[in-house]
Amino acid sequence: MFMPSLSVRPSFRRLLPLLLLAAGGLLAQPAVATEQAGTLSVQRHGNHGSAVILIPGLQGGPWVWQQTIDRLQKDHVVYAVTLAGFDGKPAPADGGNLFDRADESLLQLIKQDKIDKPVLVGHSLGGTLALRFAGEHPELISGVVAVDGLPIFPGMERASAEQRQAMAAQMQQQMGAATQPQFQAQSLAYMQKIGVIDPKLAAQYAPMNARSDIKASARYMAEDLVFDGRTGLKNANVPILEISPYNAPDFSTPPMVMSEVQKTAYYQSLLADAPNAKVVSVSPSRHFVMLDQPVKFQQALDSFLKSL
Repeated sequence: MFMPSLSVRPSFRRLLPLLLLAAGGLLAQPAVATEQAGTLSVQRHGNHGSAVILIPGLQGGPWVWQQTIDRLQKDHVVYAVTLAGFDGKPAPADGGNLFDRADESLLQLIKQDKIDKPVLVGHSLGGTLALRFAGEHPELISGVVAVDGLPIFPGMERASAEQRQAMAAQMQQQMGAATQPQFQAQSLAYMQKIGVIDPKLAAQYAPMNARSDIKASARYMAEDLVFDGRTGLKNANVPILEISPYNAPDFSTPPMVMSEVQKTAYYQSLLADAPNAKVVSVSPSRHFVMLDQPVKFQQALDSFLKSL
């Protein structure tokens, strides 16, 4: 193919940066460092400032935090992790408790990268993992932001350990038996009814959730239903911010009638054992607060980080 000489065509030289940008943003995108820490796949963004570790929820990946990463990397070193089996990453080949493996891998990441007291920011299941880590290793972190992630699955605090085990086993069997088309349909229905308010956002992000391994997703979900980390929070002597989403229409009909104030108080009760936990409600939003209300979410996160 004929390529005009740059010495003969100075106008082409001036256009070259624009052509490269149009071809894929090569000049606009900074390099992203990647590594592995135990079962975690890790992306590192930014090169100065205090550290923030972002942990997605069930079937999530760094895409959950894209706007957050764009904002934080200007003033922080951001580690966006992906749990094994999620977002196209291989599922763990051997057995063992996945929550334990994730906790050990977070510890490995902090040690191998010599991260000085990061803030853990977790969504949903990732928030639960962050709260658990705070109870076990409070001396290693500066604080936790849990985005609709709690020390026990909402509603399960009224069930016995045996009841939670039975429900988790049944759910894991049903969820793990789904075919790929069924899994994709379930992901879309979840995003439409629980994940986000905007149907366009649901259609955009549901396929990303569905990139995850079905059986690994079922295992993580089962462990989440069984887990009760409330008493462990007594050792979590770091600042904790719980972000509670609220969308009034979702709580207007029985049996889910609850005001925004009542839901905030309920979340606060589940965190009662934590010495320094605060709940902030963000509305109108559903489970993926950072997608429904990116500005309000970022304001809450920025305020927390500045308070440390």
